[in-house]
Amino acid sequence: MNFHQLHIFYTVAERGSFSAAASALHMTQPAVTMQIQSLEEYFGTRLLIRSTKKIELTEAGITLLPYAAKSIALVKETDNAMASHTHMLQDRLQLGSSLTIGEYFLPRLLGPFGQQYPHISIMMKVMNTTQIIEEITKHQLNFGLIEATIHHPDMVIDPVMQDELKLIVPIGHPLAERESVELEEVLAYPFVLREKGSGTRQVMESVLIHKGIDPQSLQTAMELGSTGAVKSAVEAGFGITMLSPASVKHETALNLVTIIPIRDAEFKRQFYAIHLKSTLLPLSAVTFLNFLKQQQDQQGE
Repeated sequence: MNFHQLHIFYTVAERGSFSAAASALHMTQPAVTMQIQSLEEYFGTRLLIRSTKKIELTEAGITLLPYAAKSIALVKETDNAMASHTHMLQDRLQLGSSLTIGEYFLPRLLGPFGQQYPHISIMMKVMNTTQIIEEITKHQLNFGLIEATIHHPDMVIDPVMQDELKLIVPIGHPLAERESVELEEVLAYPFVLREKGSGTRQVMESVLIHKGIDPQSLQTAMELGSTGAVKSAVEAGFGITMLSPASVKHETALNLVTIIPIRDAEFKRQFYAIHLKSTLLPLSAVTFLNFLKQQQDQQGE
């Protein structure tokens, strides 16, 4: 018996068929069948009842299932514990990232990570959440980083970083010289917004609803499909917006826009890592995700 066999057994039981497990594990169906047979030979009993419709667990299989789940959890826990002690890993990580994370958060972290773990190379694709999920399920990406939680039966969702949207106004705006403002004051001005469905827009609207404000009541001057376009419109004086301070560092340094705190509202959001439940992340991926969490913890100190 080995861990690989227990992992395969658990996935077959969870998915309900050899073909579904083979697809999830990126294996051939005969290879999955062979590993299950080897496990049954080791225990000297049948673990699965095979039928044309679906797989059912025998009494022995029912007994084994929680131990297989514990073994998977223990391996994950071990990887997490050892990740910070491993510095000579040689691996190529393929990850997907949403726009804000990929363009404004990860670039400043990849340098320090590369210095600490020079033998891990990273290939990052910036895409939307739907595309990230699709490529993960096809085993084209190890994991993804997204800006809002999802509900997907095949995915593990793990919080890794936090962010907070702030009010961004152009230099020369009536609010630009204020040290802070009330939310009610902000609503009197036209907004330049990300498109509906974007993570940034969802966070903003959910906070407004919580405050008893209908998002439809906002004076919307423009709806634009990228953070860069929103920033350009704000700089040009078409309105104000809510963005992550990380996305306007360049513009604030050039004195094109300014960040104004809103005293009576917080627009916080959580970033998440996602990967397949049926796939154990390589140690290099666990190391990278732990690095992101450590960076977040250090910023919060």
